[in-house]
Amino acid sequence: MRIMGLDVGEKRIGVAISDPLGWTAQGHSVVQRSTLKNDLAKLKELCQQLECQLVVVGLPRNMNGTLGPKAEEIQEFVRHLHDVVSVPIEYWDERLTTRSAERVLLEADLSRRKRRKVIDKVAAVHILQNYLDAHKS
Repeated sequence: MRIMGLDVGEKRIGVAISDPLGWTAQGHSVVQRSTLKNDLAKLKELCQQLECQLVVVGLPRNMNGTLGPKAEEIQEFVRHLHDVVSVPIEYWDERLTTRSAERVLLEADLSRRKRRKVIDKVAAVHILQNYLDAHKS
């Protein structure tokens, strides 16, 4: 079962995909945001191409666990996404995933410009891998 992981940002959406057995997450791509309609169409296309059976979306929670304005924006985006993809969508707590991804890229000694191009994809990998690890049976 392939699972798609998404890190939805204002300018970009990081995309990760699991292996067919659902053990590991790999970075797939970064979708540059344009219009909601175009963003949703691109994600629908990717979901179909990759034969995803589940989408996991990072939900940004405050450090105390509450939902803030960013989380509400993500939930609104997911409501629209739910209308175009025919697979279940789940949320996963994404607290500190971008910071963790940044640390990995810094350790890899990537320039700021190169980090900016891949940070969302790496964050999506962290979201999806954390989800997969929590759901191993």
